[in-house]
Amino acid sequence: MRNLKQIVILLAISLFCISCSNVPSTSYNPWKTITLETESTFADVAFTGDLNHGWLVGSQAALFETTDGGNTWEERKLDLSDEKVSFTGVSFHENEGWVTGKPAILLHTDDGGQNWSRIPLSEKLPGAPYGIIALGSQTAEMVTDLGAIYKTTNGGKTWQALVEGSVGVARNITRSSDGRYVAVSARGNFYSTWEPGQREWTPHNRNSSRRLQKMGYSDKGGLWLLARGGQLQFSSADDLEDWQEEIYPEFSTSWGLLDLAYRTPDELWVAGGSGNLLFSPDQGETWEKDRAIESVPSNLYKIVFITPEQGFVLGQNGVLLKYEPSTEPA
Repeated sequence: MRNLKQIVILLAISLFCISCSNVPSTSYNPWKTITLETESTFADVAFTGDLNHGWLVGSQAALFETTDGGNTWEERKLDLSDEKVSFTGVSFHENEGWVTGKPAILLHTDDGGQNWSRIPLSEKLPGAPYGIIALGSQTAEMVTDLGAIYKTTNGGKTWQALVEGSVGVARNITRSSDGRYVAVSARGNFYSTWEPGQREWTPHNRNSSRRLQKMGYSDKGGLWLLARGGQLQFSSADDLEDWQEEIYPEFSTSWGLLDLAYRTPDELWVAGGSGNLLFSPDQGETWEKDRAIESVPSNLYKIVFITPEQGFVLGQNGVLLKYEPSTEPA
């Protein structure tokens, strides 16, 4: 009986040690924590042609404006009657901007956001506007939460459907800089891809038993995926079905990985639940953890780098992290 107790104790100690993090800490914390007076969860951020002038959107019709590069933000209220709107995306080309949201809503500005007008949407629109990218003057591409993709070249007066049908209810949809999309199904059990010129989405089975959390395109053209259990994986740029070995930035985590973003072609950041933020300087070969952020009382849902020197991590309950590059000599 004594031997059995000793074995149980040893097993418990082993499991405890496995759960402990051995990821080294970053040498300094490049993120400034900003807490805005809102209970909203932020969904997206974008800047006009002036990198000091930007807009932040989120749930509960959250709309915030900055004129100092993101150091301070002012809330802007829109007259939306009694609608309970959650904004899901924002994008600008110079002073022309777009905001998407649900229930189905699309806003447009041509003066940097001083005035916003509502673009009428068809009742037959498959799903609600999920995201939008401003491509040029009067030109934008919008995707709905069901994977319908539309393009306008006249400021939203008319829209051309780029894909027939839809992908179904999606957990999230991500667009690459060259116009390709990847959508993760609502339950995370498969994903679909689409590229310009295709008429339909292409479905793909996930390549492991772990349910998918989010996917996107790397700066080199391949796919990345985040899956349950803290799993990260990259595909080859030449063959998107050729997946490399699984990576666990922090082994045996009890929190999930929620987003990944590249600051440079080699440097990437991964955000997750409970204020967890990890950094790799070498495309995922090695990892460090920003432990100064662990005390931030928020899940970190999205990372956006406007430029390599200007970035943000979007959280809940008004939490926003702003990237501040090191001024220390290399």
